[in-house]
Amino acid sequence: MNPENTDIQISGEVTIPSREIELTAIRSAGPGGQNVNKVATAIHLRFDITASSLPAGVRERLMAHADRRISRDGVVIIKAQRYRSQDRNIEDARTRLQTLIESALIEAKPRRATRPTRASRERRLAGKTVRGKTKVLRGRVKGSDD
Repeated sequence: MNPENTDIQISGEVTIPSREIELTAIRSAGPGGQNVNKVATAIHLRFDITASSLPAGVRERLMAHADRRISRDGVVIIKAQRYRSQDRNIEDARTRLQTLIESALIEAKPRRATRPTRASRERRLAGKTVRGKTKVLRGRVKGSDD
């Protein structure tokens, strides 16, 4: 089966159709001899978040994700050139996209506000006192002949 034409199954209810993913073959960078100059084995994967069929919550979390692979326009750009064969690079790019979207599926738990315990406040103040005394000792020595 051709990996380009299969949908990516993220979870039970989230699937990315292959038509929403744009794959482009490009020449790979780095060492590789003559083969690297002749064959376009690296893959550029583009996935438009805003035009995708992902649920709205997942799209918002993906857009808010601080990842350099996501452009301001909401397009995920992944360059896969780890392997020498084009098929393995396609598979690698699709796996990396799947991992990125899986991370956006997990909703962050809201932080519950807590107060510091009495013991932690006392330890903090004791540490500040010790630090202050250390700094005072660094100052000029007051002698009896001044």
